Amino acid sequence: MQISELEIQGYRSIRELRIPLAPVTVLVGANGCGKSNIYQSLRLLAAASDGTLASSIAAEGGMPSIIWAGERRKDEEKRVRLKACFEDYDYCLEFGFIPLSDRPAAGGGPGLEVFRGDPDVKSETMSYLSGKKPVPVLERRRGSIRARNIDGRMVEYPLSVAHCQSVLAELREPHKFPELSVLRSVMSSWRFYHKFRTDSLSQIRKPQVGTLTQVLSHDGGDLVSALATILATGDKEGLEESIKTAFPGARLIIDSGDSELTFCLETPGLRRPLEARELSDGTLQYLCLLAALLSPKAAPLVVLNEPETSIHPDLINPLAELISHASNDSQVIVTTHNLDLAAGLKKRCDLQPVQLEKIDGATRIQGQKLDADLDSVEVPEIELTERKRRPFRPGAGQAD
Repeated sequence: MQISELEIQGYRSIRELRIPLAPVTVLVGANGCGKSNIYQSLRLLAAASDGTLASSIAAEGGMPSIIWAGERRKDEEKRVRLKACFEDYDYCLEFGFIPLSDRPAAGGGPGLEVFRGDPDVKSETMSYLSGKKPVPVLERRRGSIRARNIDGRMVEYPLSVAHCQSVLAELREPHKFPELSVLRSVMSSWRFYHKFRTDSLSQIRKPQVGTLTQVLSHDGGDLVSALATILATGDKEGLEESIKTAFPGARLIIDSGDSELTFCLETPGLRRPLEARELSDGTLQYLCLLAALLSPKAAPLVVLNEPETSIHPDLINPLAELISHASNDSQVIVTTHNLDLAAGLKKRCDLQPVQLEKIDGATRIQGQKLDADLDSVEVPEIELTERKRRPFRPGAGQAD
């Protein structure tokens, strides 16, 4: 189930934005234009499906920090609206501040005032796109919730849902509401990767107890288990060939030892393999991307935020090839500053990168009008050229 269009309103630098999405979508633009805000808005949709919406917003500083930061009309409500349109369904979540009337508690206590940074879900809808008129599957307006059950009837949802959580997250009878269950499963399976931690204290560099890991964690901390899983149960040949392509002549070695897994790279010209603690940040970043994109368990959506960070320029072409390969099984969204990567993906995936810009503080698609009701726009052409690849070999202390 792929997203055909993403709509965002009222989130950080995004006042109003509609983005057409393809099997592979590349978002480019200058620093501060809002690429990461699009990435984060998708993460919030995923968080809504797995019950971490409130904690995810708290991690960003609470509602005051994520609400549209620019000028607004006097009658304009302070709300965030996120909508994902799929081929057969669309899902929309709208949330804002907890009403003042709901904050006091009986007996003069603090009530919900202490949670004023939490989101308050104002509306949540899901529709089945059939024929000329969408068929409602979920309708939530504050305390009122109605959902279409397995018999095809709209009924009152029997369970209470916290004001700061979605119906999807608190679905307790999935067999009675199959469409909601399917959507929750899809959205909670989305994967997000951004700047794997590779400092000297990173878990990536340390031995770990091995466990079957079909999905690399968002921070890459279980890299050695993820690589071992691919070699044991996944695309072993693809992983080995990708390493040889990126690091000519190198070979990945997994050592199970007595109780913990470690990995190292055997490199031509060196008398011993280089352990994880010795590898450069860029080499580890690229190995994380390999583990993420060659996962034995493909995700419906993989979102990469600036995947070129820390990796050597000569790994950009192999990275583009890797992303193109992953798009055979997953929808992929990439935000990047790197025009070589954008050019490589444009060539391999037959796409036109989406150029973002900021006008009067608001993130916009270059050439798109500020109108939430307009039809999907054609993205203007961007001139991109690829650089020729130079030989590159990984090693201890390799410059990134």
